[in-house]
This record gives sequence, structure tokens and C-alpha cells, in this order.
Amino acid sequence: MEKLKAREEIDSKLKWRLADIYETEDLWQNEFDDCIKSLVDLAKFQGTLSNGYTLLDCLKLCHNISLKVTRLYSYATMKHHEDMDLPKYQALHDKANGLNVKFGAASSFIEPEILTISEEKIKQVILTEPVYKHYLIDLLRGKAHILSNEMEELLANASEIAGASDTTFSMLTNTDMNFGTITDENGNTVELTRGRFMSFLQSKDRRVREEAFKGFYKQFLAHKNTLAATLSGSVKGDVFFARTRKYPSALHASLFQSNIDKAVYTNLIKVVNDNLHLMHKYIKLRKERLGVDELHMYDLYTPIVLEADTSVSFEDAKNITLKALAPMGLDYMKVVEHGFENNWIDVYETPNKRASAYSWGLYGTHPFILLNFDDTISDMFTLAHEIGHAVHSHYTDNTQPFIYGSYSTFVAEVASTVNEALLCQHLLNTLTDKTQLNYITNHFLEQFRTTLFRQTMFAEFELITHEMVESDEALTVETLCKIYHDLNVKYYGPDIVVDSEIDMEWARIPHFYDAFYVFQYATGMSASLAFADKILKEGESAVTLYTEFLKSGCSDYPIEVLKKAGVDMSSSEPIEAAMKKFGELIDKMIQL
Repeated sequence: MEKLKAREEIDSKLKWRLADIYETEDLWQNEFDDCIKSLVDLAKFQGTLSNGYTLLDCLKLCHNISLKVTRLYSYATMKHHEDMDLPKYQALHDKANGLNVKFGAASSFIEPEILTISEEKIKQVILTEPVYKHYLIDLLRGKAHILSNEMEELLANASEIAGASDTTFSMLTNTDMNFGTITDENGNTVELTRGRFMSFLQSKDRRVREEAFKGFYKQFLAHKNTLAATLSGSVKGDVFFARTRKYPSALHASLFQSNIDKAVYTNLIKVVNDNLHLMHKYIKLRKERLGVDELHMYDLYTPIVLEADTSVSFEDAKNITLKALAPMGLDYMKVVEHGFENNWIDVYETPNKRASAYSWGLYGTHPFILLNFDDTISDMFTLAHEIGHAVHSHYTDNTQPFIYGSYSTFVAEVASTVNEALLCQHLLNTLTDKTQLNYITNHFLEQFRTTLFRQTMFAEFELITHEMVESDEALTVETLCKIYHDLNVKYYGPDIVVDSEIDMEWARIPHFYDAFYVFQYATGMSASLAFADKILKEGESAVTLYTEFLKSGCSDYPIEVLKKAGVDMSSSEPIEAAMKKFGELIDKMIQL
């Protein structure tokens, strides 16, 4: 049986270096202790903020503590993700999370107290320290949703309880579930894991795909009631906090922070729904190319071009990605190369490592990337995707003050998907083998299916489930599965069998515990295709605008940041353009 390598067996060059944050855990503990002491100093400001200078001193201390709390939490969480079964780092993560809650409670008086200060005094503070202008103006915008000091402290203390559903889901699906084994294409018995699941669905052997699909969802079905309860609890939490803060709905509450109109969300769903005939056309083409009597849900990820070689080593993936990103310019490329050479990336899956992939920006240090690389072309695209996030974080951290040293989730997926688009275009321009060209065209089509269409389907699922709870309807296993089944039927059309197992897919999506996040993958892809097109056609001038976007952080609202760089996501134009591109790629696939 082929087993995963233990973490200590992986070359150190292929693991992230968390010592860049804290060289020893004693240093982590020292900073933790300092934060606890600083919280006492922060509390002394309560009731004094009407004095402008006191307000500035309070904000500076608060942001200094926030930086340290973020650093402590980041280190503990990433150590936990290396092996989620280790009690030591489960405890460290819980300790850091507890500090985060204490900090939230200790600082909860600040914003309500600021809102009692006259606008004239706020303007004087801005004149004294202009860096706080956007922060304070944005705070005044949300005045109606800021509660009393006591209520803010109560909600801050309740945040750890509110996150219990997510924690339960994560522990259940990442450590407690055992997916067993399957027989691979070569007759070997291999472990079925969350990290390997997608690789098995991409297999050329249909038996392997079906066996992995059914074996994987068997575990989710075995825990269906627990998973329904955790998701229902999460949605109820979203609705509770939205109502408590006097938002019209949970969706409004989620979008308010980034000042995004609800119409941006609903418009995405409408435009995608209006173009579902293109998805149905692609599904019909997939069925024809695979030559199957019935197309099943486990046939969605395997390449249409079955004879293409889809394997790629991590070293080759790095080199190809570097060539693909060259249009970004020398400065961008230096950042990417520096990350490759200085242990920003944790490459391979190991026992109990967190599934999936992410990039973690860390102000004052550098970004970190978690992968579960399994030597596939899909993994190469994941690498390019996460590099986009990392460079975005690098530019923001090195340009903006800490208060604006992050970026809105609405623009978070833009930088990552630009890289995927550039990688795809590079491969289409450089490959000469017709089979490989077919494969990459298919891969690009899959990016549309999984990012623009599938994430919009997820967004529609989130909207329906939250509206149900807001209407006092129960979210049971049966209702969740029916909603999800019906959406799959609508999105994928008549040329596919919607297998009963897929009705449980909602139970494995971690983003559903961060409500109304996933739609930004779809809007992000639409914006990124527009950026990639400009970069390839206009060159340096487009790169300059795009780089300024990467440096903006949250110094302005995300819709405005994108507009300054030349892409207006308040209109349907970028989404319509993306749909047109999808249709053209389908026609190209038919011609090939």
C-alpha cells in the first residue's frame, strides 16, 4: 500500500519556514504574555476618547496589539495545519484563538466611543493624522450598526462560541473521517484522502473515479446529521449577528464591510443563470468526447483528452509558472523567485495535514503558502493561484500601513486568478502538440465551470439557505440535499446524471462556514480575465495600473480600487465578457 510520507521525511526546502515568524516557541509565549499585559493598558483608554490626542494614542496601541495578535494566531494556526492531530498545536491554536477573542472584547469599546465624538472633532483628528482618514470615514458610515459598549463586548466574547460550527466541521472532516482505500489504475491499494480526492476524480480510469467518488461521499453520508447541524448552526449564527446589528439580512451584513451593493451579488447570479445554456453546451460536449452513454458527476473532472500526459513535477511546475508570469514585469518576478527560494511554500501532503491550499499573508514577515501538491497540472494551476495571493499580500504589506495592510475578500481572488489566466494563455501559446492544446483548452473551460459557474451555484445555495433561516424555516439534511440537488440539475442541464451522492457535496465545502465569500471567486475571475487581457495586449501601462491595484490594500473600497485599475465590477460588463470568452473556448474545443 502506498502511504503518505511523514512530515520529517520531506526535504526542508519543500516546507515553509515558520521560524521566520518566531524562531522558538518561547518567543511566541513571550509575545503572548506581552499582549495580555497590553490589553490592560488598552482598557485604560475607555471613557477618554473624546480627546482627539487620546484617541490617536488609543488607535496606535490597538493596532500594535492587533499586529501581534495576528502574528501569534497565524503561527499557531499554521503549526496546527501541519498536523491537525497533534494535541500540542491544537492547544496552541485554541490559546491563540482565545487571545483573539480577549482582544476583541478589550477593544470593543473603541468604535462605539468614537461614534459619540462629534464629526468636527473627527475631522480634526484626520487633519492631525491623515492616515486614519479612510478608517474613520468608513467607521462613520457604519454608525447605525455599531452597538453600545456593553453589547459590543458581549458580541466579541460570543465570537468564539459562534465559530464552534466551523471548528467542529474542520475537526470532523480533516481528522476524524477515514476514507479508507481504493484500487488505483495500476491495481495498487492506495489511501483515499481529502487531498487526493480530486486527483482520483481526474483519473483516466472511470472505475477509479467512481470508486473514489462513492467512497469519499460515503463518509459524509455517515455523518450527515452532524454535518447538517453544524452548517445550520453556522447559518443561524450569521442571521443572529446580522439582526443584532440591524442589517436587513445576513447578505447585507456580509457585503457592508466592503461597501458592496447587494445588486453586485444578485447580478452575478442573474447573468450566470442567463448563460446556463453555455454550461449545458459544454456538458453535452464533455459527454460526447468521453464517449459515455451516461455522464455522471464523477466524470466532470477528468480531462476530455484522455491520452494527454497530465503529470508535472513541482520543479517543472515552478519553471513553467515563472515563464507564464513573465508579462508581469521584473519587479513582480523578483518577488515570486524570492518566495520560491526562501521557504514560503509547504508543498506536499503529509498525514493529518490540512486539506486543500491557501496563501496566508502576514504583515511584517512574509506570506506563506500551503499546498498539497500531487504532481498534476491542476496542482500547477493551484501553485500559480496561490502565488498570486502571496504577491498581492507582499505588495500590500510593503506599501500600506498596518491599518490598511490587508485587502478585501472581494478583490482577494483577482490576483490569484489573473495568474491562472496568464498560465493558461502561456500554455496555449507555446504548446505545439494538438493533444496537449486540447487538454489545456479543456482545462481553461474547467476553470470557467468550477470558478465562474460552480462558485455562483454555491453563492445561490448560500443565499437560499440564509433566506430560509431568515424566514424561520429549518435546515435539515433533507432540505439541504434537495436544494443542492435541484441547483445541480439547473446548472448542469439534461446531459448528466445528478448522482445522489452529490446531494451531500454541501457537507464538504469549508467556505460555507464563511458565508457569502464564494461569490467573490466568480466576480474575481471575471475581473481577472479583464486584467489578464489588458496585461497581454497593453503591456507595461496595464502592468503599472495592475501593480498599483496590488499595492492598494484596503486603503479604499474594493469596487473603487478595481475601477482605478480599469475594471468596473459594479456593471455586468466583465461577467458578460467572461461568458463570451467561455462560449468562444467551447467553439475552439469543438474545432480542435
